[in-house]
Amino acid sequence: MLKNIFIIVTALLLSYPVYGCNLSEEKNSGNSSIEMSANTRGKVGSKAADFSLQSTTGKTIKLSDYKGKIVILDFWATWCPPCRKGIPDLIAIQNEFKNDVVVIGISVDKDTKDEVPQFMKDFKINYPVVFYTDKVIKDYGGIEAIPTSFIIDQRGKTVDKHVGLVPKEAYLKVIRELLKKS
Repeated sequence: MLKNIFIIVTALLLSYPVYGCNLSEEKNSGNSSIEMSANTRGKVGSKAADFSLQSTTGKTIKLSDYKGKIVILDFWATWCPPCRKGIPDLIAIQNEFKNDVVVIGISVDKDTKDEVPQFMKDFKINYPVVFYTDKVIKDYGGIEAIPTSFIIDQRGKTVDKHVGLVPKEAYLKVIRELLKKS
């Protein structure tokens, strides 16, 4: 009996880093300033909110620049183990579907913001990464845990949302369905 309880507790503790990170866990930060409010934006079936955010290279990136493409928005941070684990899948998706899909990483790093460009080099991230604003967090319904991802179709409609680490196949299923429709 005690052995079974130990196994269950161990499994639960080990599964935590795989699922997602609470945004208040940012290293060197007691509390994130990210607003966590709920609204109708960012919900599956709604029009995705356009944004204009600064990339790690200083370029301004807008969601509307990618109309006609499938967009995966991935809210993440350098200090989040599940975010790190999901990055290779996003890199592979960007490579495989480079003509039809664009991944946009939205970094919620606050105190670790300066580490993002080097992190991108180290992980060989091949898609644009932008820095969050409180407005984009609010526009996407409040982000309570990361990674949180949204899939936006070619017409700008949010068709899927995931909180926590997403298996690559879940992304691929939606991407393939959207490509069949176009």
